[in-house]
Amino acid sequence: MDTHSSIIIYNVTVYSENQTLKNGYIKLTNKKITEIGEIHQYVRQPKDHVIELSPSYKVIPGAIDVHIHGVNNADAMDGTAEALKTMARTLPKEGTTSFLATTMTQSNEAVEKALRNAGAYIEEQTDTDAEVVGIHLEGPFISPKRAGAQPPTHIQDPNVSLFQEWQKAAGGHIKLVTLAPEQPNGLALTSYLKETNVVASIGHSDSTYDQVGEAIEAGASHITHLYNGMRGLHHREPGVLGAAYLRDELFVELITDGIHCRPEMVKLAYDQITSERMILITDSLRAKWLKNGTYDLGGQPVHVNDTTATLADGTLAGSILKMNDAIKNTTSFTNCSLEDIVKMTAENPAKQLNLFDTKGSLKIGKDADIVVLNENLDVEMTFCRGTLSFQKED
Repeated sequence: MDTHSSIIIYNVTVYSENQTLKNGYIKLTNKKITEIGEIHQYVRQPKDHVIELSPSYKVIPGAIDVHIHGVNNADAMDGTAEALKTMARTLPKEGTTSFLATTMTQSNEAVEKALRNAGAYIEEQTDTDAEVVGIHLEGPFISPKRAGAQPPTHIQDPNVSLFQEWQKAAGGHIKLVTLAPEQPNGLALTSYLKETNVVASIGHSDSTYDQVGEAIEAGASHITHLYNGMRGLHHREPGVLGAAYLRDELFVELITDGIHCRPEMVKLAYDQITSERMILITDSLRAKWLKNGTYDLGGQPVHVNDTTATLADGTLAGSILKMNDAIKNTTSFTNCSLEDIVKMTAENPAKQLNLFDTKGSLKIGKDADIVVLNENLDVEMTFCRGTLSFQKED
């Protein structure tokens, strides 16, 4: 295909920023969306490359996964460009076009290595794969009481000066930090993150409802993987979960694999929080897209069996959830619309990461990060900044 030609995806249902077009088309030129309209409005140009489908095919913005550790035997903590390249090449298969390379609780040296690597990769990445739009620092500033699969030996109190060192090592690319604000210096770090335009997320936290309120006052605006690694709901102490339900200042992550929380609890969260504040994530490990077996997570063996990843003691250890399965599951569990899915997979994360001027919706002038779904919500094609990065084989 001529690199100067435009790609037209024609006769499809287009979920654009402001409306859904049943018999629509979308035009991609030079990495950007240049036209959206109904098929009768399309005027063919000599160099147009037309992909004609049918209205049962749905065109949505690419997903932005703000919480993903690894996939296809690669992990952000590997600290290599090859690992991030593998992640970036694999994720378009499941409809993800942007992601935050997510670290985990480890030694300071291991975390810094991963941060330096991710920061350097972000500066040099190409346009043909899913884009690393930043780094999610998950731990080590968390609660030992809510460690989950984060190694307790490396958990430490929130530390502004250490974070400053790490942000410098990452080239300023840390965009989101999961922390326990109730820990010593937790509110100080939360305030600093807010001041420096980094999202402060409450996660792996034993905060009470009132402590979450204090964290919101300090600048927290996000909840890490709802239900998991947090103080739950009690009628005399609403905890982190109650705050996630009730505080409109918070965007809320959810892993909708049906394992981290039952389908009924996904429905409960969706009904309470709605698509206005929910963000679908995978929190996936290197074992995603691989066979059953034993894999490494931060030096710990993780056993993967069909749909579940656990430590030796049975603790859930991230997921092997694919984003398009998260979409299918959420639609099934909640009966939400595809317009709602677009909010939870693209619009909300783009807004939270301050990327909505270029990503998160289908609008003329935005990056051509586009996913084509068939009638079963399987990924047929994924375009990363206008480049066909994945096409399903017949």
